[in-house]
Formats: sequence, structure tokens, C-alpha cells
Amino acid sequence: MISRDSVGLRIKQGLAAAAIRLLGRLPLSFLHRLGAQLGRLVVWFPNRQRRNALINIGLCRQDLTRAEQVALRNAHLVEFGKTYFEIAYLWRQPADKVLGLVREVRGGELLTRREGRGLIVLSPHIGAWELAGLYLAAQGPTAIFYKPQKYIDDLILAARARGGASMAPTTAKGVRLLVQALERGDYVGLLPDQEPKSDKGAVFAPFFTVPALTMLLVSRLARKTGAPVVFLFAERLAASRGFRLHCLPAPPGIDSPDEQVAARALNLGIEHCIGVCPEQFLWTYKRFRRRPPGHPRLYSGGLEDAQVFARLPGSN
Repeated sequence: MISRDSVGLRIKQGLAAAAIRLLGRLPLSFLHRLGAQLGRLVVWFPNRQRRNALINIGLCRQDLTRAEQVALRNAHLVEFGKTYFEIAYLWRQPADKVLGLVREVRGGELLTRREGRGLIVLSPHIGAWELAGLYLAAQGPTAIFYKPQKYIDDLILAARARGGASMAPTTAKGVRLLVQALERGDYVGLLPDQEPKSDKGAVFAPFFTVPALTMLLVSRLARKTGAPVVFLFAERLAASRGFRLHCLPAPPGIDSPDEQVAARALNLGIEHCIGVCPEQFLWTYKRFRRRPPGHPRLYSGGLEDAQVFARLPGSN
């Protein structure tokens, strides 16, 4: 007998897949305009996404005045809308058409594999991270570390694999697949800026001076296989003109046996990427949900900007 929950899940999966297929047929410029308008609506009405983005920016960018922090938050929400509407296009259009949106690659020489060694490529949640993964797979054999999703898993797997990449689930088996790929001399792609689910394999390390639970998988893979580490992300250009890819070297110490040194180097590399186009980083994500002992919860309280600032360390 099929349960009510199972039926409900199938309905949600079907509706989500249908919406993505429909949106994926629309022109990218239209999707960007639609997403930008949605982002502007989010700016105007107090809500958790708006609040959480300002909390993160207020903590991480204390070098900015409060007015500058709000302006960055507002610009981000417009880009946030574009990000999620364009994903359907990036998933559903042919791979060669999507790759044709790349207008420039800066630092592309960093993606060159040397001496038969694999390469660990980290793509933070900046701009069009789905495009970054597709571009990486076009450079050679690639394994991508992948967290299975609840509603549209089949659709996501098909989209990410259509460029030839193999998917390694976020399990012990998946980690073994990553090691094997690096030992073959392949690329391995990871998203490095998500909060780990448990303390195992993670430590608290500064992210813009704020303690953030940070993965140790990157440093362990690098030490075990000797693979170098680079960062790759896709910056969205204005007026839907396409994307500019950036490859940045990893900071020294990212493969250090000292867990604190390695985790701090990883976060510093993400900070360098954010500095290129800060409004396109996923500031709405609850990066500091897990807190060190004695630190207060962050993502709660009033939704108005003044209420957010009242709970944060002093801004200029």
C-alpha cells in the first residue's frame, strides 16, 4: 500500500521537475529579469532570507559601514534571484550551448594537470556554480562530490552528468571514489563552503574572522594523493552577456596536517573568491548555524534591519 507521504513526495517531485523543465526552455535574459524582479521584492518585505543575508554580511564585512552592508545585501538578493532562475536553463539546455556562455577564463592555466596527478577543484557558491562544474567536466575526466537531493535528484544527476562527470555521493564510498579519481589523474570537484553535518571531519576555523565549522576533506584528499588544489567559479556578467570564469590558486597550508591551518587556508581561499564579485556569493545561506560552545545562535530574532544590527557587533 502506498502511503500518503509517498504520494505527497511524488507530487512534489513531479511539480518541481515540471517547473524546471518549463523554465529551462525560456531565454536566459528573460530568466535573469524575472529573478532580478523577485530579488527586488525580497528586498522590500521583511523576511528571513533578507535578515539572514544581512546577519552574514554584518558579521563578515565589518569593514563596511551599515549603509554599505545593506547595499551589498540588496545587490546580493537581486543576484540571488538570478541564480535560482538561471539554474533551470543551465540544467536543461544542451551542454555545448551552456558552455558557449563562457566569455572569458581568467587563470585557466591553473586547471592544467601535471605529472599525471589529479587536481582538486573547489567551486564555492558564487555566481553560476552549476556552470563551473560543467566547464570542469569539459576539461577532462571529472568526479564531483554530490549530496543527494530529496525532490529532484534524478533531474540534478542527469544535468550534472551530461558533461561526462561521474557523481560521488557524500558518503564514505563517495570519498573512496574521489581518492581513486585523483590517483588516476582525474579532476575532483567539491563545493567547499557548506557547513558539515557533524563535527567528525570538521573543525571551527575563521571565515572572515567568524568561527565557522569547516570541512577537512580537502586537506585530507590533498595529503593522501598529493593533488594540488585550485578554486574555480563563474561570475555572472551584466545584461545576461554570459559568464566569466575565474581560477584562483589555493592559499598555502590548505594541505597542512595541522587541521586549524588547513581549515583556515580553505576559508581564506573562499574569501579571495568572494572578493572578486561579493554580491554574487550566497550570503543567504546559514553558514554559521553551528556555533562553538558559548556562542549565541544567530539566525533568529526580528526581521527588520535595525533589529539585526542591534544584535551584531558594532559596524562603522
